[in-house]
Amino acid sequence: MSKDRPADIRPGGVPEERLVRTDGDRGLSLAERMSASLHRLAWRSPVHSLRLKGRHPLKLVAVADDPFLGDITRGRALLGGALVWRGETHPIADLSLAKPKFSAEFGEYLHSFQWLRDLSSVATRAEAAPIAEALMREWLAVHEKVVTDPAWRPDQWGRRILFWTAHAPLILSSTDLVYRSQVLNALARGARHLERTAGKAPMGMQRMAAWSGVMVAGLLLPGGDSRLAVGEAGLRRAIGAWVSDDGGTAARSPTRQAEAITLLTLVRGAYAARRIEPPEFLTVRIEAMLAALTALCMGDGGTSSWQGAGPIAGDTIAQMIDATGARIRPLRNARDWGYQRIEGGNSVLVLDAAPPPVARMVEGGCASTLAFELSDGPHRLIVNCGGARTAEVALPRDLTEGLRTSAAHSTLILADSNSTAIHPDGALGKGVTEVSVNRHDSAEMQRIEASHDGYARRFGFLHRRQIIMSRDGSDIRGEDSLIPAGKRQKPATPFAIRFHLGVHVDASPTADGLAALLRLTDGSAWQLRCKGAVLGIEESLWVDAKGGPRLTGQIVLSGEAGASGATVTWLLRRSR
Repeated sequence: MSKDRPADIRPGGVPEERLVRTDGDRGLSLAERMSASLHRLAWRSPVHSLRLKGRHPLKLVAVADDPFLGDITRGRALLGGALVWRGETHPIADLSLAKPKFSAEFGEYLHSFQWLRDLSSVATRAEAAPIAEALMREWLAVHEKVVTDPAWRPDQWGRRILFWTAHAPLILSSTDLVYRSQVLNALARGARHLERTAGKAPMGMQRMAAWSGVMVAGLLLPGGDSRLAVGEAGLRRAIGAWVSDDGGTAARSPTRQAEAITLLTLVRGAYAARRIEPPEFLTVRIEAMLAALTALCMGDGGTSSWQGAGPIAGDTIAQMIDATGARIRPLRNARDWGYQRIEGGNSVLVLDAAPPPVARMVEGGCASTLAFELSDGPHRLIVNCGGARTAEVALPRDLTEGLRTSAAHSTLILADSNSTAIHPDGALGKGVTEVSVNRHDSAEMQRIEASHDGYARRFGFLHRRQIIMSRDGSDIRGEDSLIPAGKRQKPATPFAIRFHLGVHVDASPTADGLAALLRLTDGSAWQLRCKGAVLGIEESLWVDAKGGPRLTGQIVLSGEAGASGATVTWLLRRSR
């Protein structure tokens, strides 16, 4: 994504910003995909095997700390003898890594060894070590010396090094010296593998994870000074290519943002374990990324749902802030990352004011441009369905892919089409290339006006959305307009403006049919009234923080745009 500042100034002296989707939206080329495949094939060559040989480390130089709390439910499942990930469960006793019968998503969790964090969060060292050692022995038996994808994928080795070193007491407590030597030698082989593959990992989260592993191996394995220098340079480049100036990642996903913050904090912790001052860029980036992430938090402290992510629970965000030690305030105007936040009284609104992420940077992006979420105190009033990449694995693929569509977000949909195309293979296609944003804050109100061109080529209309919130947050006025652009307008093009409702919001139409009353569980209520469209109430769903689908409702404002376009005004007002 690039940002263009035009010379013209909007009324009020505020420059308009334009976020433009770059040419990278076509994804990897055929030549790039073939090169990556050949690179992975080379892992099995005798030459690569020779490169992985070296001295066996006798111990770690130091043991880093993992300041993050794991998932309690998953940790208790491990104590009970099972691995659980996004609703998928496998008994440890029946787990076979040689002949895996689990999903790719479950495999990511298993091979990364993230489950060590979950286990350590619910058990003492004496309780957890036998479980960790049993799983470690199974992994070593299958993957220690056989370099295969996905177990030896660079980002998986990067994560694995971070978790192995941070939770070393759980996997290195055994008195079996042969087993301990196996673990340490596998760690050293993984570090050598990473040195040669981290720079070829896919751009984004995978490359960041790979270089993070190189750095931590350089810090905590003997003789790692040169490795550390290479890792620092590599991670700095990877961050520069994937993280914007305001701290937002190119994936534009809260889940990926949180993962990146966690990785960098673990890397910084490895410096602390060695009592070495970390590079300044680590602390600066962690704080900037956390400020960007909290910009997406609603009144209950948890994040809103964007780009395939479901909500991250408020207690998880609070623990992340505590673990990083950062002192930050939520960004209100994350222009590069593309999210706008306005607050008034108890109301918080977050708007997606940018094109979707480019294909080569993220898998599973969503057509959510100009969607918003709104909360009133701890109550989520307007939401997006969310969760396309965090929902339970067992959910039908058609459903989870449907969560990526424009209709699964609280925005305007024209002719039942996505503002950015979603291809059958999951990649994002043509659609929104440019979003214009203008923001004005005053003592009386906050206003955001934004427009996108996602429907201009196909239907000849720009979508412009304006939202104004009073300073006390009780009055939110919106306007959605379809503005003619070019000469391709059809005489009557149907549109729908969707407002997906929080799970505890009860909606009922008013007698005149032009409004709906939204009742919350604490007895408070809001009224949504519209002009220029027909109001209806339909069923919807919302994916919660655990990845489970929750039935809810949605308000739909429907109408038709003629050749001159259409304008719908709507008002959300707290009634008591």
